[in-house]
Amino acid sequence: MVTLGMTQTLGIDIGGSGIKAALVDSQTGKLCGERRRVVTPRPATPDSLAEAVSELVSEFDYSGPVGCCFPTIVIDGRAQSASNMGEEWIGVAIDETLSAATDLPFTVINDADAAGMAEMRLGAGVGLAGTVITITVGTGIGSALFYNGELVPNLELGHMAGKDGEPFEKWASDRARKTEDLSWQEWGARFDGFLLRAARVCTPDHFILGGGASKKFERFSDNLTVKTPVHTARFLNNAGIVGAAMAAPARP
Repeated sequence: MVTLGMTQTLGIDIGGSGIKAALVDSQTGKLCGERRRVVTPRPATPDSLAEAVSELVSEFDYSGPVGCCFPTIVIDGRAQSASNMGEEWIGVAIDETLSAATDLPFTVINDADAAGMAEMRLGAGVGLAGTVITITVGTGIGSALFYNGELVPNLELGHMAGKDGEPFEKWASDRARKTEDLSWQEWGARFDGFLLRAARVCTPDHFILGGGASKKFERFSDNLTVKTPVHTARFLNNAGIVGAAMAAPARP
């Protein structure tokens, strides 16, 4: 049985490949116990995903509000795009769907926004002024824009047109690296192209790199030519979980 403190909240990060969850001290960002993961079902329909989340939640001895991040545009808890989840999600109330499956209240926000919140409040973004863009690299490419610490939600830089008019995330995501068996140097050159375009469009003062690729930064950092400083996320691949937990109401 997990002993819960007043600041501990269950955070869930739903991705195109996996669903991760952990109890989080939302005041410090520390994970309070083991992180657990299940594979994202395919197809990831609302019903199949809700069942997977319910099974994952049942592994925790927890009752209270849940913070959840989701890899689509999210407005008022509702999916407004398909991204890597499928067309069936467009218009679906994600928070209500997952609440019904678990009997727990859910707060749902965009996954990159959640990761950015964690980094700006408790991580690599602390003390960074001006325009800061957090980039999460995984199945797709997520992005979160902050101006003087304030979030501008649902930025989708990974959907900018890249090579041959395809979205950058289809060419420079971690899934593309694995699918095409690219070396980190080859992939780094592609990712640099994405950062150069993002820098031209948004003129950020800083980039913060999160997601799975952030753990291997030293393997491709020499391939980056972008002039904007690039910082690795403090919370690495856990930033989404931490930010999601921070977005949920405090436990009574």
